[in-house]
Amino acid sequence: MQNKFVAKQFIVITLITSIWIHIGEVLRALFVAFPRMEAFFDGRVDLNGLDKFDIGIALVWGGWDTLLTAILVFTFWLCAQVFGNNLKSTLISGTTTSFATIGVFWIATVNAGLGDWSTAFIVFPLAWAEMVVGAFIASKLYSRNN
Repeated sequence: MQNKFVAKQFIVITLITSIWIHIGEVLRALFVAFPRMEAFFDGRVDLNGLDKFDIGIALVWGGWDTLLTAILVFTFWLCAQVFGNNLKSTLISGTTTSFATIGVFWIATVNAGLGDWSTAFIVFPLAWAEMVVGAFIASKLYSRNN
């Protein structure tokens, strides 16, 4: 890997990797998180699932997923500078990103009384796997570009 940060390369790798992150985030939300949150709220809160999906919600999700991917790809790049482009960098960047984003979100959600630990303990491992796979994709894309 190059020691120099190349913005164009970073943007391209972020956009390609974000395809996986978009798919993972939407599937996890629609098939795991939303149904469990609806059960938790027992109909008292109306969640924005597929039945209410509109351009505004799509743009917010797209922005969140792209930001999440940019954090993941940048964290991978930093790890690869220190440890090399290898499994160690992939696991560290995927784990760090998942704890710093999805992990913090679910801790805050449960702490605020807006969710339960059983949901967090299901959703977080799925998010962790998603981030590790995303870091693996970034790793392969960085390898290809050198």
